[in-house]
Amino acid sequence: MQQVEEVFDEETAKAFGLRRGQVTILIHTGSRGFGHQVCTDALHVMQNAVERYKIDLPDRQLACAPLSSPEGKAYLQAMACAANFAWANRQCLTHFTRGALKRVFGTTHVPLVYDVAHNIAKMETYEIDGVPTELCVHRKGATRAFPAGHPALSPAVRPHGQPVFVPGDMGRYSYVAVGTDRAMEESFGSTCHGAGRVRSRSAARKELQGVDIAARLADRGIIVRAQSPKLLAEEASEAYKDVAEVIDVVDHAGLSRKVARLRPMAVIKG
Repeated sequence: MQQVEEVFDEETAKAFGLRRGQVTILIHTGSRGFGHQVCTDALHVMQNAVERYKIDLPDRQLACAPLSSPEGKAYLQAMACAANFAWANRQCLTHFTRGALKRVFGTTHVPLVYDVAHNIAKMETYEIDGVPTELCVHRKGATRAFPAGHPALSPAVRPHGQPVFVPGDMGRYSYVAVGTDRAMEESFGSTCHGAGRVRSRSAARKELQGVDIAARLADRGIIVRAQSPKLLAEEASEAYKDVAEVIDVVDHAGLSRKVARLRPMAVIKG
């Protein structure tokens, strides 16, 4: 649960339904263990496929297979199942969130700004050497940032561009941005998703051992609930880059443009 603390682009924020002082809910979840299992299973297959199709990789973690191959087709189908699971999951959580807000606050109008994935492969068309070419764009830890007027966008946001969510950490802030033409030219219509880690989960737990993260957040007016104190240490601010610096980089690079900054009020870590 966050509050819109600052608006950088009034017109776009209004189009997205955002205004200063407004309370928002950011739901950040996907296909959970299902998607993780799809990835684990596919990696074993792809590592063998790399040898079979004689693909030269700069990094073995880029394991892949031709889209037209049995391995490629099987992965795309499995990934689609995980993506559908993720969208259904977020839809259910949105429904339950609306129910909770209605019971506690009597709120009946909780419109959706946007729902977007940040780990998915999609078939999209880009200009390659002057020729429109269909590509498989696999975004991992990245999110789509299509510009105003793009035909893939819904009519509600098409005049303004795609909403881009850049979550920070639970102790600082998150951002809403919007897609740009530059992203289509430079990054296949993509921008960053989130601040990114500076410490692994285990390193964060070790560094913050004995620190009462919940009490520290409460001192800053942020209520937090988590399954375990260990999880709070893994997700503490010290584990992440400052998302304000990250969003400034993508904004200056023109890959997405800042629209609003949101300050956390309450956090649930499941």
